[in-house]
Amino acid sequence: MKEPKKLTEADWRERLSPEEYRICREKGTEPPFSGAYWDVFKEGIYRCRCCGEPLFDSGSKFDAGCGWPSFYAPVEGGKIQEEFDSSHGMRRTEVLCRQCGAHLGHVFPDGPAPTGLRYCINSASVTLDET
Repeated sequence: MKEPKKLTEADWRERLSPEEYRICREKGTEPPFSGAYWDVFKEGIYRCRCCGEPLFDSGSKFDAGCGWPSFYAPVEGGKIQEEFDSSHGMRRTEVLCRQCGAHLGHVFPDGPAPTGLRYCINSASVTLDET
């Protein structure tokens, strides 16, 4: 099986809007309560904006009151990659798409049952595939 072409930064800049590029490829964050999905509760699958990989099911989405889309679990554990993030003087766990490395947001240990986790995701990092 042929390996998919690895995209260059120029390819990403061409595919993504400037804001999507800043967030997904440069690990930026959108302001709270500003993204397209922070208050959307339609049924569907949230996919990586960069590669289309399914990441979160709407059934795991909840209103965390933080201004970003929040989920208590990814659609499958292997779809998400976690890395330690000490930027901005904080100690956090960054969440990335395992398929393409896009920055999605962060995960925190203050979510609801059944996982107790809150995946705090930038709207610019995902698209909703409604069902």
